[in-house]
Amino acid sequence: VQLQASGGGLVQPGGSLRLSCAASGTIFSINAMGWYRQAPGKQRELVATITSGRTTNYADSVKGRFTISRDNAKNTVYLQMNSLKPEDTAVYFCNVDIRARGGAPIHNYWGQGTQVTVSS
Repeated sequence: VQLQASGGGLVQPGGSLRLSCAASGTIFSINAMGWYRQAPGKQRELVATITSGRTTNYADSVKGRFTISRDNAKNTVYLQMNSLKPEDTAVYFCNVDIRARGGAPIHNYWGQGTQVTVSS
């Protein structure tokens, strides 16, 4: 299983970006999907998660600005980021719980990270 994240870049404060993370390989089912971020000198922190039933959870710092969604047909999770602030600057990582085959255990996977820089 591989996770391919994309959509990062440089944006001005107040701008928007949309991150995508597509899972590929042998996949039977996908449970929770999420996004985390890590700023320089800081620990990795949760940004948002979405369950298979589409229940979402957000860090307080991004509530009302970020929206997580998923497309099960494409095995893809998205993060729409609006009203971006300089403090949102970080490497963003996707994280997905995948069952490769029916009856097999669920494994957790991380994407490679995509840089988001918010600066004027």
